[in-house]
Amino acid sequence: MSDAKQKILLVEDDPGLQKQLKWSLADYELVMAADRDGAIAQLRRHEPPVVLLDLGLPPDVDGATEGLAALQQILSLAPSTKIIVVTGNLDRSNAVKAIHLGAYDFFQKPFDPDVLALMIARALHVHTLEIENRMLAAKQRGSALQGLITSSEPMLKICRTVEKVAPANATVLLLGESGTGKEVLARGVHELSPRAGKRFVAINCAAIPDTLLESELFGYEKGAFTGAAKQTIGRIEYANEGTLFLDEIGDLPMPLQAKLLRFLQERVIERLGGRGEIPVDVRVVCATHRDLAGMIREGSFREDLYYRLSEISVKIPPLRERPGDAVLLAQAFLERYAREQGRNIRGFTADALGALEAHAWPGNVREMENLIKRATIMAEGNQITAADLGLDTGHTEPPPFNLRQARENAERLAVSRALAHSDGSIAQAAELLGITRPTLYDLMAKIGMK
Repeated sequence: MSDAKQKILLVEDDPGLQKQLKWSLADYELVMAADRDGAIAQLRRHEPPVVLLDLGLPPDVDGATEGLAALQQILSLAPSTKIIVVTGNLDRSNAVKAIHLGAYDFFQKPFDPDVLALMIARALHVHTLEIENRMLAAKQRGSALQGLITSSEPMLKICRTVEKVAPANATVLLLGESGTGKEVLARGVHELSPRAGKRFVAINCAAIPDTLLESELFGYEKGAFTGAAKQTIGRIEYANEGTLFLDEIGDLPMPLQAKLLRFLQERVIERLGGRGEIPVDVRVVCATHRDLAGMIREGSFREDLYYRLSEISVKIPPLRERPGDAVLLAQAFLERYAREQGRNIRGFTADALGALEAHAWPGNVREMENLIKRATIMAEGNQITAADLGLDTGHTEPPPFNLRQARENAERLAVSRALAHSDGSIAQAAELLGITRPTLYDLMAKIGMK
């Protein structure tokens, strides 16, 4: 029964009051501590949502310095904890001070059991609501980037960048290897922008022959060329008031680069065979896996166009530089394809997880998706093995000799792997690492992970 009860931490050095409160609060699981050190230890171990804190703790039982110090330390470790302070009849000033420092409420000795029970119930309710609101807010923030699965700090930094630049009307250039998720981020820019309710129009510049690409982008009038039987608007015009995504912009032919540059400068187009200028209001997002700087030096890409396209430039790291993401993505793809194929596959074996983490993924997420889909279809057991994946374990880099660097690398890798294996759950990751959640939060802050 006690496992189903809400935990409450009571920080009180008076054994008589401890017994009295334990009896009157029988509906809760009461965790006891008699001083500040004991309170912090119990907080780390049990993570209670509500703390009843006596301000008169040893060694300052007649004052409030130790109790107020405990209050601040508890809130620094667990800011969402609701602290109800216990004061004497003549100690109202310290109670008010505690409220200013972040306490949820206070009650005075001798206490009324019914009032205290109501106060605790209300504090628990507020704590629950705050957690639900944070989860809802996080879900809403992530909805625009819902196609992006990551737990690595490099990609989380990219997501924060996208959230910052999306509301602006600046042109965005996404740089990265094939399969790193450039279109997902482009859609995120659109969905987080004021143009979210309008069209998102994507065109792959490398997939359309040069002779057709101009008419595809700018449209054409009836009779502009043989076979032009009717007026047709281009992708740029079709995206009016929305977002135009030009994928593989590095493959745009040089003559079209000049025409695209004029559109970006003037925000007007001319259809093939037309004479009038057509104003178009569109947000442009581009992407490429090519080295545009090198192409500019070679003379195959216009420098002035590059500066027009790269008002905001975002470099997307490859999968091999995103610690923990390989396992996280593999689990997500396995869940999807097992459901689609009607297979009862329950995860990966240990050697499969090791192979996933060791592989360099030259094809990035696209390679990962295809491999997991194939393994889901071909696997004979209820778990994916390294043999099903067909991956080599590879060779690892020799560890650094610097002890501090080696320790930081080991901590970062362990935390990233734990988060990936626990599907992003802080509680499960902390359990895998053998530490408490507050300790994991402290560790993530120390190594620069959020």
